[in-house]
This record gives sequence, C-alpha cells and structure tokens, in this order.
Amino acid sequence: MKNGTYRIAEFLKSESAGGIVLILAAFLAMLLANSPLGFLYDRIITTPVHIRIGPLEIAKPLLLWVNDGLMAGFFFLVGLELKRELLIGELSDKSKIILPAFGAIGGMLVPSLIYVFFNYNDPQTIKGWAIPAATDIAFALGVLSLLGSGVPASLKILLTSLAIFDDIGAILIIAVFYTDNISFISLLIAAACIIVLWLMNRKGEERVGMYFFIGSIMWVALLKSGVHATLAGVILAMFIPMESTEKENHSPLMQLEHDLHSTVAFFILPIFAFCNAGIDITDATPDFFTHSVPLGITFGLFFGKQVGIFSFIRLAISLTTAEMPMGMNWRSLYGMSALCGIGFTMSLFIGSLAFNQTVEKMVFDERLGIIVGSLLSGIVGYFILKNSLEKPGDKTLSVQE
Repeated sequence: MKNGTYRIAEFLKSESAGGIVLILAAFLAMLLANSPLGFLYDRIITTPVHIRIGPLEIAKPLLLWVNDGLMAGFFFLVGLELKRELLIGELSDKSKIILPAFGAIGGMLVPSLIYVFFNYNDPQTIKGWAIPAATDIAFALGVLSLLGSGVPASLKILLTSLAIFDDIGAILIIAVFYTDNISFISLLIAAACIIVLWLMNRKGEERVGMYFFIGSIMWVALLKSGVHATLAGVILAMFIPMESTEKENHSPLMQLEHDLHSTVAFFILPIFAFCNAGIDITDATPDFFTHSVPLGITFGLFFGKQVGIFSFIRLAISLTTAEMPMGMNWRSLYGMSALCGIGFTMSLFIGSLAFNQTVEKMVFDERLGIIVGSLLSGIVGYFILKNSLEKPGDKTLSVQE
C-alpha cells in the first residue's frame, strides 16, 4: 500500500514539474519565432529527414517526425497509465468512475459544440472541432502544484481520472476522424503485429525489448496505412504484462511506466511543445486574432470546458449515487473544471492533424486559440481554487450548498 501511495505521489510530482518545463519550452518557441532568429526556428522544424531501408522509405520534415514519432512514446505512456488504472487504479472501481466519466463527456461535448458554432459554415475550418476537447494533465497539475499542500488529494485524483477519460476520448477521435486514405496491406501487417503481441503476452514474455521490436514494426505499418502512427503506442501498451511470473512483487508495466515518466515529461513533451508552439505574430493583422478558428478554440477551452465539466458532474451527483469527493465543494469543483481548459499538448497535437501547417499556409493559426484559451483557463482556475482552498469554512460546505 505504501509503495502504491509513493508511486502516485511520485507521478503527480513528475507531472507537475513537467508542466512547468512545458511552459518554458512553449515560451522559448514563441520568443524565438518572433525574434530576428525566427527564420532559424522555421528551418529547424522544416528540416527534411529521410530514412530508407531498401524499398521502404520514410521522408518527413522534422516537425512531423516529432509529432508522429516522438509522440508515439507519449501515447505509449498514456496507454500504460490507462491499463494500470483500469486494472488496479481508480478506474478499476466502478463506483469511482461515474464523476470523471460524466465530467469528461461534458468536457469534450460542450467545447466541441462551441467550436462548431463558430465554424459550422466552413468545410475547411470545421475540421478543427476536436481541438478544444482535450485537457493537458501535465499543465493542469503544474498549476495545481503552485497552490502548495492545501490541495486535497481527492481533487488531484478526480482531475487525473477525468484527464484519463479525456485521453481515451482523444485517442478514439484521432483513430476515427483523423485517418487518411487507408492502405489495407499496411493494416494487415499492423494486425499481424497485434496478434504477435497478444501471443507474447499470453506466453508470459517479459522482455520489453521484444515488445518494442514488434511495436516498431507496427508503428511503421500504421504510418504507411493512413491510421495515425501514434496509436501504435497505445496498442503496444495494452500488451505489456501487468504482473511478472518470474519475479515476485514485480510489475513490468509499472516499472516501465516509472522509467518512462521522466523521459516523456522532460524530453518528449518539451520538444513537442517547442516545435509546435512557435507562432509568428510579427506580421499579424487584426483578422488573424479574430478569425473563427482561434476564437472557437479559445471560447471552447475557456468557457466550454468549465461549463461542460461542472454541469455534467453536477448532473451525475444529482442523478446517480455519486457523491462530492471528500475535501471538495462546489467552488473547488468549478475551479478544477476551469483548470481543465488547459488543453495545450493534446490540443496542439489534434490541431496538427486537422490543419497541417507544413503543407498549406493558412490565414489563421489554431495555436493562437490554444495558447490563449489554455492561459486564461490556467489563470482563472488557479485563482478560483486559491480562493476556495484558502477558506477553511469552505471545506465543510455540503453538496446541497
């Protein structure tokens, strides 16, 4: 039990620190993109990188290698966390999944509808409807860490559980709605890899290198299939053994999850943020800021998230057996809902799928809406939580208040 508590504390600590590093990486990208060295930033992210083995060739600019390749590692970690939570974590108890499940549904539905309201009449911009549906757990926990030890553990657990459901929704959205022309031969190769991974898991194979080898083949197959390659990370994670048959009290999955956290938090995600957050606004016109895409994203993240999550959780408490988590009240719940409007990493990722900036220069930049919406959500969520947590009397408020 102590070991499990230690792992949760360590996880939250690394996620919080990672969120701060993300902020610095995004700020550096913005600074560089709008400085006299902006041309250098563009050259870095558009540098062509080619890998060829016989007839197999993968040629992409560096930005897409980061988004399709490095981010597969991020999704692999998400898959590991999801499997652990479903088997032994908060999501293994059906009574504890009602609130985060309801909250995630509202937090994806309402922001998407707000975006559609701004862009329903444009077949090009409507592609970004899922951008404000995401929540960045690293950023959100980073803001929570600024509030110190006064944040109740129940709030952190609810936020983390809600973000996991949010990630599930984002994964499904990417798989279903952001898939290009399908290559069935490549899909068959990916399917064969999945069968091999299943057999390895059934036979008790615990050598992580073997899973990574098959997973790499699956990644290339998905890359060539038209299905987004980062999904290979999630699929691979589902076959990593939870329990060891060779070592007592050892979990290959939890060990791998622990080992990867620092790499993802302090290497993969900061590089992703640096490569994707560099918005050049030196020559921007007023239309650049008032375009329906950044406006739809900003309103979706800032208003949609807090309204959607708070109202759906309130609905769950009213209609089901779910109760307000211990140590929380309506104000802290609303602050947490506002904090979920920080959609940075996943929103940028979905935005890169919806509007590929390396292919076509748009008259808008969805990243502007993501940064503004996330920034407003972080600031408002922080001050609401600071106000509600600073008053001891608030902690005793009842659900009916």
